[in-house]
Amino acid sequence: MIQVSETAKQRVISLMTEEGYDATKDYVRVGVKSGGCSGLSYELNFDDTIAESDKVFEDNAVRIIVDKKSFLYLVGTVLEYSGGLNGKGFVFNNPNAQRTCGCGESFSL
Repeated sequence: MIQVSETAKQRVISLMTEEGYDATKDYVRVGVKSGGCSGLSYELNFDDTIAESDKVFEDNAVRIIVDKKSFLYLVGTVLEYSGGLNGKGFVFNNPNAQRTCGCGESFSL
């Protein structure tokens, strides 16, 4: 399961609306791909379709889909949003990551 903090929820809903998605019907697609300075990097997009192999979750009124491969890397992750002076944006607090890069956008196991 992936959890969504209150600040991330508010930002997700705002961005989905700006991009023409409906947060009550559409999804946040979270994934992992090869790349980044630590080996793996996070992906976050909006989507209105679910693939047969996708895992579907809902937390804090945010509907999330994760492909089967990425799910193994993301179990227990909390999606947060930091809008402070550093302007980090979305932050993945992943308990499975053993090492992350300085920017927090990539990780390794």
